[in-house]
This record gives sequence, structure tokens and C-alpha cells, in this order.
Amino acid sequence: MITQLISDQVDKKEIEIIIRELKKVLDNNIIGDVTEFGCYLGTTSVYLAKTLMSTSERLLYVYDSFAGLPEKNSKDISPLGESFKTGELLASKKQFIKNMHQHGVPMPHITKAWFADIQAADLPDKVAFAYLDGDYYMSIVDSLRALNGRLSSGATIVVDDYGNAALPGVAKAIDEWLQTHTAIKKVEHSLAIIYVKR
Repeated sequence: MITQLISDQVDKKEIEIIIRELKKVLDNNIIGDVTEFGCYLGTTSVYLAKTLMSTSERLLYVYDSFAGLPEKNSKDISPLGESFKTGELLASKKQFIKNMHQHGVPMPHITKAWFADIQAADLPDKVAFAYLDGDYYMSIVDSLRALNGRLSSGATIVVDDYGNAALPGVAKAIDEWLQTHTAIKKVEHSLAIIYVKR
């Protein structure tokens, strides 16, 4: 039951879908931990952590610049997306930690970095579930690059804003990745849900 949202960047329906897909991964005993690229204030992180706390001993790893949005590139340009500017959606690591404490969930592994700068040591060896909320083309490309070689057979990736015309770079990055990877995609409520084939 989704009762409280820390921010307006994700809605209750999206959280329900994300948690539903995570529970499928857990129920199917897919090997690996859980990652979130773009945690912002922690709305999704709280529900991911709650789910893991009640059903699994898997770990949650979160990644964010805590410096707001990076610069766009040409693949992100949309007349609908002019409100998205460099530095917008800034949330501090301190505020994220406070929000996690306030909701009584275990603290995830937190990496403060641009996705392009994430190191191998910052990542779990195997990933069963990944949530990508990078907003821009290169952020999604860099998230997927970080996951390269770590996604378990049968893993699930959920990507925010795939169906958001204001952020066209997200869909471009995902569609390019799907051309070279064996996976099945469906779209629900602007989220891309990608099942890595076993």
C-alpha cells in the first residue's frame, strides 16, 4: 500500500508498478541485489527498501549526483521539456539520508557521483533489479553501461520517463540498448519495463 510520497517526481501508480516488478524478481529468486540510478529525495528508495526489508536479505544500492540535472545533449531536446534545466531537481545527500531515517528503513549503499563516474567497486557483483531515473539520454546510457555484465539472467530493469515526451532522450537510450541486448520491453504508465531473457 502506497501511503506517502516524499516528492512529486513519481506518483503512486508508478511506485506500485515498480514494487510489483521487484516482487516478481524476488518471487522468482533471480540472483543479485537491487540498484537505483537517480534517487533524488528517496521516494522510490523508501519503497524499494521497505520491500527488501520485509521479503529479502538483498541489498539496495543507490546512485545520484546530488547536484541536480546534468546538461542536456541534442537527443534530449524537446519543446515540452524546456522546464528541465541544468541543476534542477537538486537534492542533498543529507536530505536523502534524513528521509530514509524518517521512514524507518535500512540505509542503502549510497554513491554520490555522476553516473559516468561510478566505479566498479561501487556496484554489486550481480543485479536482479534496476530502477533507472536519469531523465536524460546520457544518464540512461551511463546507467546501462554501469550495469553491463552485472545483470543476472532473468533480471528486470524499470525505466522512468520512457513515455514522457518532455524527456525524449530516455526512450532513445533504451531503444538503442535493446538493439544489442536480448530482452523484452513493455510500457506501462510511462515506465519501460525490461525483462532480461534467461
